[in-house]
Amino acid sequence: MENPIYVALSRQEALSRQLDVVANNIANMNTTGYKQQRMLFQEYLEKPARGERVSFVQDYGLMRDTRAGALQVTNNTLDLALKGEGYFTLETLSGPRYTRAGNFQLNDRRELVDQNGLPVLDTNDNRITIPDGATDIKIQGDGTVMADRAQLAKLKIVSFDDQQQMQTLGGGLMTTTQTPRPSANPQVTQGAIEASNVQPIVESTMMIDVLRQYQIAQKLVEEEHDRIRNAITHLAKAQ
Repeated sequence: MENPIYVALSRQEALSRQLDVVANNIANMNTTGYKQQRMLFQEYLEKPARGERVSFVQDYGLMRDTRAGALQVTNNTLDLALKGEGYFTLETLSGPRYTRAGNFQLNDRRELVDQNGLPVLDTNDNRITIPDGATDIKIQGDGTVMADRAQLAKLKIVSFDDQQQMQTLGGGLMTTTQTPRPSANPQVTQGAIEASNVQPIVESTMMIDVLRQYQIAQKLVEEEHDRIRNAITHLAKAQ
């Protein structure tokens, strides 16, 4: 008798989590290198003792849209954008982390770091240091770092077999248990960054749609509750 309410509540719970995902996408629409996410849903069937099959709504994971964001030209020497697949490798106390956010800078030791102050690693897992007084810094398309025509290092740009297994940590960082492999053909653009691939209009429209669906589910719960209450009232009077 209460199955419709349970089904509607399962839908509301899934919609609530979907709303969180959409809101997070909107909040990161200006975050360099951010990839929008989508909820994945499936039907969950339960067979009670009476033998009836009840179909619930279940969200079982997130899918990351790995398509590249638009290229934004900044003309800043240390801003780097990746075309195609691949991630920059950063050094952290918890091990290497990966990012598409190439808005780099120099710390007080003239090491190349990201916006969180994490050192950018080269192909030998060493930090990249720009000599004091260097005026002509060039990063070539394959990730080779040059300063005053001298080669300093090569950016460690890696790829993974399954990007959906990567976990977002915040601050543009990602981690995974997969073994990284060197990107076959890295394409680095200097003086530009990769924008978020979030489409604000699409996300705003989706947020409105999710809210409306939530309201519909809520109305169903209220109507079913009223129906059950009225049925109980009528039965009580009949007795």
